[in-house]
Amino acid sequence: MVAPSPYSLIATDLDGTLLRGDDTLSERSLEALARAGRAGARHLVVTGRPAPRVRPLLDDLGCTGLAVCGQGAQVYDAGADRLLWSVTLDRELAETALGKIEAEVGQVYAAVDQDGVDGLTLIEPGYLMPHPTLPALRVDRRDDLWCAPISKVLLRHHTLSDDELATIARSVVGSLATVTMSGPGTVELQPCGVTKATGLALAADHLGLSPRQALAFGDMPNDIPMFDWASYGVAMANAHPELKAVADEITLSNEDDGIAVVLERLFP
Repeated sequence: MVAPSPYSLIATDLDGTLLRGDDTLSERSLEALARAGRAGARHLVVTGRPAPRVRPLLDDLGCTGLAVCGQGAQVYDAGADRLLWSVTLDRELAETALGKIEAEVGQVYAAVDQDGVDGLTLIEPGYLMPHPTLPALRVDRRDDLWCAPISKVLLRHHTLSDDELATIARSVVGSLATVTMSGPGTVELQPCGVTKATGLALAADHLGLSPRQALAFGDMPNDIPMFDWASYGVAMANAHPELKAVADEITLSNEDDGIAVVLERLFP
């Protein structure tokens, strides 16, 4: 007789983790998540994408429950299409943080994700979207980025690597914002103290679940707080070295159904 899995909460990042490079979900991964669901486990998407950019993927997953979006700044109820909880980044703090970063590295190029279930992604001149499939609206100048409340700022630099930009940003931003690196070309500023772990903890509490019941999958440094919170963290083969260093296990890549490999073992 097979022993039941100790995990009743499965937290998965999207880009580089559950999603393939072309933003699709494999049938094997979908079936593995469905099998875990039939065994009583809840699946929570925990992503840097804002709620409006997650909604179509949740439809593909058949998810009508909660999702943690915007690096933990939003807890989204897919069934009701509303935010149960959200926190915004103050405009003055964001502008001050940008000024401090540019004083160190020269010009950076910025984009913002607006708060809300219908929030837009706005990009200033010079900013190149790391995910060309995601919709974004180009504005004429930086001041136009602040026309509505935002959940985070996305940064790019034309010569510095993501690691270099993130390291410098952390050294000068201090308590103005939390600096994360969530993917190629994606260094972000979000409200101070907000991480994937804070959003995941809120969602789990809403569901009556605890960290000791949680299994987490990810691929980038922004997933480290989630791994610290969860009982067990699994990094993808394509993961950033910083995440691999703190993972309990390393599975196959997102292209090779790494999540499914682990779930098939735990939920046979």
